[in-house]
Amino acid sequence: MAMPRLLMPGFVLAAGVGVAAVLAEPLLGQATGGRLALPVMVIALVIGIVLHPLAARPVFEPGLTFAVKKLLRWAIALLGLRIAFGDIVGLGLGTLVLVVGSMAATIAGAVWLARRLGVADGYGALAGAATAVCGASATLATTTVVPNYPAKAADTAFTVVAANALSTLVMLAYPPLAVALGFDATQTGILLGATIHDMAQVVGAGYAVSEPVGNTAVVVKLFRVFLLLPVVLAIGWWFARRGGAAGEARVPVPVFALVFLALVVVNSILPSVPALAAPYAAVKPWLVQLSNAGLLIAIAALGLGTSLTAILTIGWRHVAVFLGATLVILALVTAGILVL
Repeated sequence: MAMPRLLMPGFVLAAGVGVAAVLAEPLLGQATGGRLALPVMVIALVIGIVLHPLAARPVFEPGLTFAVKKLLRWAIALLGLRIAFGDIVGLGLGTLVLVVGSMAATIAGAVWLARRLGVADGYGALAGAATAVCGASATLATTTVVPNYPAKAADTAFTVVAANALSTLVMLAYPPLAVALGFDATQTGILLGATIHDMAQVVGAGYAVSEPVGNTAVVVKLFRVFLLLPVVLAIGWWFARRGGAAGEARVPVPVFALVFLALVVVNSILPSVPALAAPYAAVKPWLVQLSNAGLLIAIAALGLGTSLTAILTIGWRHVAVFLGATLVILALVTAGILVL
């Protein structure tokens, strides 16, 4: 009983920030006449950063650490319920190879660019994973295998904000680009699904063009999400192989990765089993919401543990690395679509 009581203050604080973010999201939109629509996870991150002086008290540290390290992995495992093998196979081998290749090159390019600009390899990995996979979720997952370094918390928070900001910009810019390149509905869907950072913006960009474009974009994006666990484990292995901080850069026991893959299998099989399809359909939305709640609390805890001063010291090099990674994946995917 002592352990739950030890975790309670920080966990409750992070959960409270998450609730505040959920309540603030529609109010922010109404107050600005719809001109400013921030995702709830970004709002939670910002509220958490503002409350960092309060959260810096030792009593909150165990609960916040639990949310960022343990709860986060459970929430990521539940993301497997959003993916089915059949949808991925339907993309075709050429598209799958293009997506995997562009993702790998983007992560490698971000780390290379970080080194060239004198930024930590850890930030390069965070920016690369956020760009290549799925924005905030990939950032939070990758931070579990990146070795500790002085600016890690600030870099993680910055990456989440940068991924959302750039996702919003490219959501508006990429559909006209697809038109200018003469892409058809399938090609446009591949472009949007393979290059936009966050799922919400993929949905917004795709279905704003047409339903076929939106459907293709979502499936391509889900394939990138499916690759989240292999990407994170590969990054962790790379840091461990380089001899990062002892104990911090070791690839974690992949229990959450195995659960993620198991749930992908479940989501691929149960809907086609008549006796189980209805119960599964009833339970699945609750588990998806549980995953969303876990991610929200984890990112709130991340914000609570991040100093605003540290964020403000981030310079143009971090921006350049993130922009560079975004341009790499856009260029590679566009070239690949033109060749396919």
